Amino acid sequence: MTAGEELDALVDRVPLGESRHEIEGRTWSITRVDRADGRSSTIDGEELGGRARMSANVWRTSGGTVLKPCEMPAERVLELLRALPER
Repeated sequence: MTAGEELDALVDRVPLGESRHEIEGRTWSITRVDRADGRSSTIDGEELGGRARMSANVWRTSGGTVLKPCEMPAERVLELLRALPER
């Protein structure tokens, strides 16, 4: 699996709209919004009762899928997405 394919699969784990997930023993509220017929996704998350936040944009381009994190390094965003259950 390429990095782009993995990123696509990880984004697909996040339901559209707002959802709550247990990640590393903490409850997170995560919101996914798709735009441009799914070619662009925004994922925002916040640890409920905590201080951690996450925000990232994902673009599906002709050259591949690109992750642009906002609040934390890309590897940390990927760790959080990998902790979500598969749908």
